[in-house]
Amino acid sequence: MNRTLSLRPATETDLPSIVSLFTDSVHQLAARSYTPEQRAAWAPEVPDEEQWRSRLTRVETLIAESDGTMAGFISFTAGGHIEFLFTAPAFSRRGVASLLYEAAVERLLAKGVRTLTTDASLEARPFFESRGFSVVEAQTVERDGVQLQRFAMARCLSQSE
Repeated sequence: MNRTLSLRPATETDLPSIVSLFTDSVHQLAARSYTPEQRAAWAPEVPDEEQWRSRLTRVETLIAESDGTMAGFISFTAGGHIEFLFTAPAFSRRGVASLLYEAAVERLLAKGVRTLTTDASLEARPFFESRGFSVVEAQTVERDGVQLQRFAMARCLSQSE
């Protein structure tokens, strides 16, 4: 990636940008794996910001930026569950998700976490598998009456990471 990326903790003022990036990412980057109906159920065009605010208060969120533009974000619990890992479509496949993931792992290892978990989409599964995650269970979840496939995944960390 030829642009410099910086990482910082998310703040309350980032909420609209996080929600917008998530929605754009789902609708553009997940188009190969999910139907328009599935993407609309997963990431409604008119998101519930209060629901987002509530979800984000329960996790630590890091933002990756390039020249003041949000390139991606990761949210994770203190116990090691990766809740969100999304890249802006313009920054896809440029190392943003890897940088965010590595920063989260560093923070979680420092807290003594030794197992990571996530619920990965069809699109995210290869990324997590390339980082040592294994599928624990294939799942079908329902959003607004629409079924979506995802995978419960886990990985044990070593102290040398």
